[in-house]
Formats: sequence, C-alpha cells, structure tokens
Amino acid sequence: MRFEQKVDVLFQGDSITDTGRNRADTYSLGHGYAARISGKLGYELAESAPLFLNRGISGNRVSDLYARWNEDAIYLNPKRLSILIGVNDAWRIMNRLPEGAGDRFESSYRHLLQITKEYLPDTGLILMEPFILNCGATQEQWEGWKSLIETYQTVVKQLAEENGAVFVPLQKAFDEAAKRTAATFWTGDGVHPTAAGHELISRVWIETVQNSPLALRS
Repeated sequence: MRFEQKVDVLFQGDSITDTGRNRADTYSLGHGYAARISGKLGYELAESAPLFLNRGISGNRVSDLYARWNEDAIYLNPKRLSILIGVNDAWRIMNRLPEGAGDRFESSYRHLLQITKEYLPDTGLILMEPFILNCGATQEQWEGWKSLIETYQTVVKQLAEENGAVFVPLQKAFDEAAKRTAATFWTGDGVHPTAAGHELISRVWIETVQNSPLALRS
C-alpha cells in the first residue's frame, strides 16, 4: 500500500525542517526552507504541478526518523527524498543527556539509507549537510560543537557518495553569510535558522538540486 498521489519531493528532518507545520494537514509545509523551495519551484514548474510534502519533526535524531520511516517515508513513495538531520544527535551529546551516551549518528544514518534503498529503490536521495554557527546554544562549548558537527558533515558527504545521492553543502554558505552580518541574523541560537537563514538554505538547495540529475522539470 502506497500514497495515492505522486510526491515529487519529501522533506525529512528535525525542527529545522518542521518549522511549525500543521501535523493534521497532510500538505502543510511549515514556514521554513521547505515552504520556500515549494513556493519557488511550484511557481516556476506549475505546468507539472509538483507536489512537496514535509514530514520533519522537531527534536528528531536519526534514530527517530528510523522509528517512523514506514508511515513517513516508505508509504509516501516519493520521487525525491531530502533529509536534513544531525543537530539533535549532537545536542544530546554536548548536553551530556542519557540519549547521547553513545554516538550512533553514522551507524543509524547508514542503516536508514539501507532500508530506504531496499524499499524505495527508485527514489532519488538528497542529503543536506548539518550546520551550526558560533552563537547562542553553541557558543559556550563551541570547539566541541564544531568538532562534532564537522564529523557529522564528513559522514553525510561520504554517505551521499556511497549511495549516489545529491549532497547539499550548507556550512560554507552559512559561514560566508556570517561574514556579512552577525551570526544571530542567520541562526538565532546557532542552530535554528531565522527567516534569512531559511532563505539561504532554500537557495543552496535549489541551486544544487536543480543542477543535478534529480532536478525537477516541467
């Protein structure tokens, strides 16, 4: 059993993807980068009426994605699956919470992709790079945050290469943006993007994906 409509892009992740979407509304995109990408590409490619869905959930780690993958990914059978995850895995470790006792980011992400390719062999994968800036929640333990997120960034890029996925680089874009004005202008707490930060993500995503084999066409 699969979702009856053709899903062109399914966005998955944590609060950065969730952005207050209405869980009771199948088509709610929230107010972040997913909505911006949907709006721009939907307008430009209206003739093909592309369908974008958002299933990001605030607070999720990779293991949380795996727990809900049947209903929130496999059932939806998307043509393209875009994933942005990692900051909550790091947050649990940096805050020394019980859930961060073991760093399972790479093993969990690898297993998630294996399951995805098994059940969705024709789905194109888009792996987005986790990112942070030096302000707010990350500032006090910045070197620890930076080291851990850099490890995750390497993992995601490697997994993208191994799985033939499109890799969307975000850290450099945020670093360059932070040279223009204060880091808090882009991520209020070093993790969650502001409106300008979400616009940045959407622009990098569109530029990367639309110049790849997974580009959406009218």
